[in-house]
Amino acid sequence: MQRKLVILGAAESGVGAALLGKHLGFDVFVSDKGMIAGAVKERLHTAGIAFEEGKHTPELVLQASEIVKSPGIPETAEIVQLIRNAGIGLISEIEFAARHTNATLIAITGSNGKTTTTALAYHLLHKAGFDVGMAGNIGNSFAMELALGVQHEYWVLEVSSFQLDDIVQFKPHIAAITNITPDHLDRYGYSMDNYAHAKFNITRNLQADDFFIYGADSSELTARLPKYPVRAHTLPFSLQPVPNGIYCRSENIVLPNGHLINTGSMGIKGRHNLYNAMVAVAVAHILGASPADIENGLSSFEALEHRLEPVATINGVLYINDSKATNTDSAWYALDAMTQPVVWIAGGTDKGNDYSTLAELVKQKVKAIVCMCRDSAKIHRAFAGLVPHITDAHSATEAVEVACNLAQPGDVVLLSPACASFDLFQNYTDRGRQFKAAVHHLEANNQNPAFTG
Repeated sequence: MQRKLVILGAAESGVGAALLGKHLGFDVFVSDKGMIAGAVKERLHTAGIAFEEGKHTPELVLQASEIVKSPGIPETAEIVQLIRNAGIGLISEIEFAARHTNATLIAITGSNGKTTTTALAYHLLHKAGFDVGMAGNIGNSFAMELALGVQHEYWVLEVSSFQLDDIVQFKPHIAAITNITPDHLDRYGYSMDNYAHAKFNITRNLQADDFFIYGADSSELTARLPKYPVRAHTLPFSLQPVPNGIYCRSENIVLPNGHLINTGSMGIKGRHNLYNAMVAVAVAHILGASPADIENGLSSFEALEHRLEPVATINGVLYINDSKATNTDSAWYALDAMTQPVVWIAGGTDKGNDYSTLAELVKQKVKAIVCMCRDSAKIHRAFAGLVPHITDAHSATEAVEVACNLAQPGDVVLLSPACASFDLFQNYTDRGRQFKAAVHHLEANNQNPAFTG
């Protein structure tokens, strides 16, 4: 008799898990409380996978031998509580996928930088000749890649706290936590301890021959290390010398064996990208890449879309898309990286932000703030008196037009929202692409309206 596998949610990870389950011979059923996109329904039909939309029917869901939950569904959801009470195993897509590969796994999490770090680690390994793939929160889900028959000797995976909430046996050979800063606290009862616990789940199954890389400059992370004894080799990274770790000195990353990796020609800039580079370099070093290959990889890597991505220079003003900055810590690093006066486009869905951490940087670097959101009152209160101009916009087009009026040659218009995007946009990608479209429209018209105050 076939084992019954139920998938909750029909987004990227859910569809990947469903297709992988079907490939493995499970009797698969997909249940989504929302409406399923037409293309997804067609894909499920073609694969012979039954589904429901607009509801979770307990009688159908609770027939499962095991259930894979999409990361967007919170623990507090009624169907999740019913599953828990029924004693049915509930796992994440990353857990399900990892059970069905013999590849060496590198897993990277953290509040900030994990996408760039994952992409850079993949890039360094690929350039060094490793048979490596990349999946998780970046590109296809891991389950989707395996369902499509993609095989590699190594996989670099970006994993979120939501995915790590529901792991059981998931064990990477190399695990990394870039940092821990307040984010998604609404999902974790507004408790940093609960949020950090989810991040530290990445270490729970590590063994003595595995490796744990962690940000020694992240106080929220290091303060909690004693609570989570790690059996693996530990490798801290820092901007300052750190015992038995990786650190920066001048334009070099210093490896534990004393070898130097030059960062002078690194294709991405900013303090935050030095942190990202140290993690990626550590991964490549652990797996045996040569310093020369690592340096070549660093110099050829380019900024990812929506992460301090230069869009255009118009009439002497540089426009930068950092839409992925969905919390204050990400915005801090973006502002810190700026060397020119900034017109800052910020705002969105607030996740309990404490803007006081940005006050000093804003005072030093920001000449005007454009609040691109439905409710800007909190931003106005936080920065009143620190910058000459704070104004509002309710679309990407309006925000770019207002920023253009406020900017002068030599300035930077920086979209680094410090908030989620869901008040005005579908997601951070939609926000970034609408911003870029507005900038390119401005560029095509070569407009430079006079400052109107």
